[in-house]
Amino acid sequence: MSVFSHKDFDHHEDVHFHHDPATGLKAIVAVHNTSRGPALGGCRMFAYQSDEEALSDVLRLSRGMSYKSAMANLPLGGGKSVIIGDPSAMKTPALLQAMGKFVHSLGGQYIAAEDSGTSVPDIEQMGSMTPHVAGIQSKLDVDGNPVSGDPSPSTAYGVFVGIKAAVQHKLQRDLNGVKVAIQGLGNVGMYLAQYLADAGAKLTVCDINEEKLNMAKLRWNANIVSVEDIFAADVDVFAPCAMGGAINDQTLPQIKATVIAGAANNQLAEKHHDQAVLERGILYAPDYVINAGGIIDVSYEGPEYSAKKARTHIDGIGDTLAEIFERSDATGQPTELLANKIAEERLQLRTPEHSL
Repeated sequence: MSVFSHKDFDHHEDVHFHHDPATGLKAIVAVHNTSRGPALGGCRMFAYQSDEEALSDVLRLSRGMSYKSAMANLPLGGGKSVIIGDPSAMKTPALLQAMGKFVHSLGGQYIAAEDSGTSVPDIEQMGSMTPHVAGIQSKLDVDGNPVSGDPSPSTAYGVFVGIKAAVQHKLQRDLNGVKVAIQGLGNVGMYLAQYLADAGAKLTVCDINEEKLNMAKLRWNANIVSVEDIFAADVDVFAPCAMGGAINDQTLPQIKATVIAGAANNQLAEKHHDQAVLERGILYAPDYVINAGGIIDVSYEGPEYSAKKARTHIDGIGDTLAEIFERSDATGQPTELLANKIAEERLQLRTPEHSL
């Protein structure tokens, strides 16, 4: 399995592989870019079908983290880690501690946080073996309520801000009565649904978890559809909040929404889909711009943490997206391409707005 010739290798600085026979840990850490600071990114645990699939995921995700931090003007680089295995069957304290040792061996080059298949307690287990973890600080939210370090609420809030900006730009209206299809009711998807429902949006949702679907029906009178039918839902906004690659050659022709804006990473399966989305008259909110709320919040962790400062920074996601949308209208270029250009310019600079 070649790394340098891999289709998703994109000037990555380092790719580290690790196996711990005692615990069964098989993991990869990809560090994409550290020009702005240490590479911070989530640790994902997933039952990949192959090592190739895991490598592709970590390469794409780590690149996205570089661009995400750059677009959010954070003093951070981009990295990601994946643990190969079913989190419901293979996750143990010993395995997580072994992962923590692996992260520690990199000397602070990479900082791990929560992601799909891991939780705050899991990252705390890793943190027992290394200080190079984030997203575990208990704190007070903007309303003064105690919360954990879980970045999901802040990610969801940022996506909500981004959806508002996209709907305003494309439909020239607020969210009251806007129909939104949410693909995936994980931690972020559930928080996002609440924000949208509170704003008066009408929800259509899908998930493989029946309990969450029942909850969505009870709480928000959400329309429940199958995971296969969510793409063709008669809605204004399609919000991918599950795994990557939701927008591809098979699903794009089904989409009736005129806005795609969601929390998932790597929503476009291939590079050409940014142009394909544009040609269908759909406004796309680049994923690493709209879903940066979590990493923004984590970047403020420390003894001087201010939920209000973090929230103000997250609110800026809407302004960033509005600028990208306006540039796209003016130039006829896809929003993803324009966001990439801005991020790549910023990756050559070290202009953090605040220190960790």
